[in-house]
Amino acid sequence: MLYHNLNPVLLDLGTLQIRYYGLFYALGFVIAYFMIPYVARKKGIPFTKDDAADFLIYLIVGVVGGSRMGYILFYNLPFYLQSPLEIFAVWHGGLSFHGGFIGSIIAGYMFCRKKKIEFYDLADLVVVPAALALALGRIGNFINAEVFGRLSNVAWCIDYSKNTFIEGLPEGCRHPSQIYESLKNLAIFAVLWYEKGITLPKGFMFWTFVALYGLFRTFIEFFRAPDEQIGFIFGYFTMGQLLSFPLFLIGVYMLAYLWKK
Repeated sequence: MLYHNLNPVLLDLGTLQIRYYGLFYALGFVIAYFMIPYVARKKGIPFTKDDAADFLIYLIVGVVGGSRMGYILFYNLPFYLQSPLEIFAVWHGGLSFHGGFIGSIIAGYMFCRKKKIEFYDLADLVVVPAALALALGRIGNFINAEVFGRLSNVAWCIDYSKNTFIEGLPEGCRHPSQIYESLKNLAIFAVLWYEKGITLPKGFMFWTFVALYGLFRTFIEFFRAPDEQIGFIFGYFTMGQLLSFPLFLIGVYMLAYLWKK
């Protein structure tokens, strides 16, 4: 058994707090700024750092706005209908990968139309740093002691109840599902990093990301506690699984289609 007593606040300036989660979120966009042009050169796609800087504006709006709306619609709509001002209180938590994924696709499509770039060219570039950024984000979740795992007696289970920095944490020892998810995203990053040096059909790296994320997330959700306001769906599945398994099916179909084509 391990005990969680991490302070989620890196720097407290009174009215302003700098939290590890926000820092990791920002670091993800910085990584994207440097990595997208690098991967573009490896793939022979003309995409400069200036293009990356322009795209990041679209991406930040798409990811933050989409992940917020995804959480509201998929995870806690009744609460936000009763408290609509809370929609804008992003600092209270409540971001969804699936909403952010949809938001990033919309942002990418709009950017491609403006710059006259093929969508798959851009999508194949973005998923590489995206996987790494998601790994950092889950570490932020772990430090925040949120989206924790189910009760467990494995030797590496985490007891959050004695944390002196965060109130209201659950009793019992739990799977460190945030770390599982971070490792999952690192594994996806490793696959995509390998694929960047191979000649593949356009869109293949993008759909590889979609298929692997959908598969791994569906599996890891068996170790993650369901959202308290939703619980188990059909008595067994989490909302994350219902949203992720279709990604796996669509991703596999599109990979087979692109390979055959």
